[in-house]
Amino acid sequence: MHIPDGFINVPTSAGFGAAAAGGVWYSLRRAAAVLDDRRIPLAGLVAAFVFAAQMVNFPVASGTSGHLLGGVLAAVLVGPWLGAVVITVVLVVQGIFFADGGLSAIGLNVFNMAVIGALGGYALYLGLVRLLRRAPAAEVISAGVAAGLSVVLASLGFTLEYAIGGEGGASIGKVAAAMVGTHTLIGIGEGLITALVVGAVLASRRDLVHGVRPEASARPEAAARPEAAAHG
Repeated sequence: MHIPDGFINVPTSAGFGAAAAGGVWYSLRRAAAVLDDRRIPLAGLVAAFVFAAQMVNFPVASGTSGHLLGGVLAAVLVGPWLGAVVITVVLVVQGIFFADGGLSAIGLNVFNMAVIGALGGYALYLGLVRLLRRAPAAEVISAGVAAGLSVVLASLGFTLEYAIGGEGGASIGKVAAAMVGTHTLIGIGEGLITALVVGAVLASRRDLVHGVRPEASARPEAAARPEAAAHG
């Protein structure tokens, strides 16, 4: 998923880079409003995990690579806004210090993995949680499915960028087949890993998982209503 320098032309890179910058700027503002002492160390742990996972790359086509994204995992654990920032930090560090992804393509990579992967993936997660709200382990299942789908969506984002301004020498059909096919398989693995990690954290510290806080906070209120009615 890391795009190298020169694979997408400058105007396309600049356009998607501007969109990514806007998304990250807004995410920073939203994340700053809800950042607390518990979420900061968890964000660091998530960043370290995603960084390590993304360093395991699989070659795809014409210099591009595939790997786990971690966007939904980060968004579910620490919230979509902070999750997008976490993924952005990981990508910038990888691009600058480890030459994993081109410097001119950082905006493209952030758009695909932070905006589509984390923010878009979290939107999928919320929709699935509502759909499966009565099912056992709805959050775990939703996180796994959303994580897998987010990888495919991110690969489709790259395919769109290549169709607009690709300069890699490969045909759009070849790149699309390679990217979507490979990332469908990667998405299965990412979905399983995300479900396992979210399930483990839920089992030990449910209160730390951002993706279940609204539901969890509603339960005491719902439980209090019958009691209040009985006293009334």
